[in-house]
Amino acid sequence: AEGLRLHLSSNNSTGSRGVQQRPSGRFQATQGGRNVSLGIFDTAVDAAVAYARAVGEAPAVATEAEGLRLHVLTSSATGYKGVRKQASGRFRAEHSAGHGKQNSLGFFDTAVEAAV
Repeated sequence: AEGLRLHLSSNNSTGSRGVQQRPSGRFQATQGGRNVSLGIFDTAVDAAVAYARAVGEAPAVATEAEGLRLHVLTSSATGYKGVRKQASGRFRAEHSAGHGKQNSLGFFDTAVEAAV
């Protein structure tokens, strides 16, 4: 939208960080922990654009590294499948072992390193 990289979120029913659907069916963009309103919009995309303008574009996500094609996942906060950001700021790579079990593959300094 308008050439901006939007902040996608799998933790939000609208699919975008900083965007909530109001009871009226319209969408509100909010910023920060204090929920500063950025406006109410007819569509979730319009609200997501307002959020991206206010906080800056989402970081670009690499699709290849070290000759490997990375598993990009737009619903992940890190942008990569199996990569989770830890409270420490480091990134944990995980692999699904089936039946809901996740195997840790290690901790890395960047999301791209964890994705590789």
